[in-house]
Amino acid sequence: MSKMFSERTSRIIGGVLLALLLVSLGFAYHVRARQQGDDGGSRILKLGHGLPTDHPVHEAMMHMAERLAELSGGKLQIQVYPSGMIGSEAECLKQAQNGQIDLAKTSTAVLESSVPEITAIGLPYVFRDEEHFWKVLNGPIGKELAERLPAMRGLVYYDAGTRNFYTTKKPIRSVDDLKGLKIRTQQSRSAMDMVSAFGGAPTPIPFGELYTALSQGTVDGAENNLPSFETGRHMEVCKYFTFSEHVMVPDLLVVSRATWDSLSKEERRWLQTAADESGVLERKLWAEADERALARAKELGVEFIKVDKAPFAKKMEKLYESYTGETADLIRRIREVK
Repeated sequence: MSKMFSERTSRIIGGVLLALLLVSLGFAYHVRARQQGDDGGSRILKLGHGLPTDHPVHEAMMHMAERLAELSGGKLQIQVYPSGMIGSEAECLKQAQNGQIDLAKTSTAVLESSVPEITAIGLPYVFRDEEHFWKVLNGPIGKELAERLPAMRGLVYYDAGTRNFYTTKKPIRSVDDLKGLKIRTQQSRSAMDMVSAFGGAPTPIPFGELYTALSQGTVDGAENNLPSFETGRHMEVCKYFTFSEHVMVPDLLVVSRATWDSLSKEERRWLQTAADESGVLERKLWAEADERALARAKELGVEFIKVDKAPFAKKMEKLYESYTGETADLIRRIREVK
């Protein structure tokens, strides 16, 4: 009797477990179908980045999400995860490469390790001015680099302004003032080589840790753009800002190659159009952010220093000579763009 009861109980438990498994599988299929649009609903693309929500690039990406929903009639949508919610910039980039998320934002400087020739657009004084900068990025060279990314594809370049030096104690009034200073850089060969060529000590530190490093004297200064100078609260501890305008390193919105390949021609057109429109808006928002950051820094007593950039550029001659192969060829092509 007890044996029959035990067998019956086992069959009941097994049946319940099987039912739960089928329900789980059904739910998982439904979620995946919703993401892929297989059930007639909308497909959700996940976008992750490490910027705060008041940053011009985030605002532009939110506009892109709105426009994509409009263009696709709600069939294709973007869910944005800002402020490192699903990982740092480097982590989100890795997730996009692995196909774990669909879209990510990255500084092109971060891509130098995987696409060495992209180093050329991050070199000091390689661009004559802003007009030259955008002609290169929106022309054949920019499109070519956007297609070379590992397991990803570049959609649109975002303005990240000009990068300048700012320091806590010693002002930089000439290139010689950089000698011996510990300057925070991105994890970028070109950025570190540049600081070394100026006589400083390059110190790669994640952006999120930089405020503390500046406050505690771990580094003497950093190099970045005006909006980041404000959003990172670096203007609270750095009272000298030098307009060296040494590099113009753009941000790049990337899409996972797996995601791009899974889209129809019409869906790709919707996504590219929305991205292009966000790029135009971002440049306007960036200009406004520049003005706000400048005004705010002046209120906090930051001294702004204009310098003769020619001696800075001259220090880069040996650095340029150190590049060979495709990078050297790309430098030549950039300089030939009129």
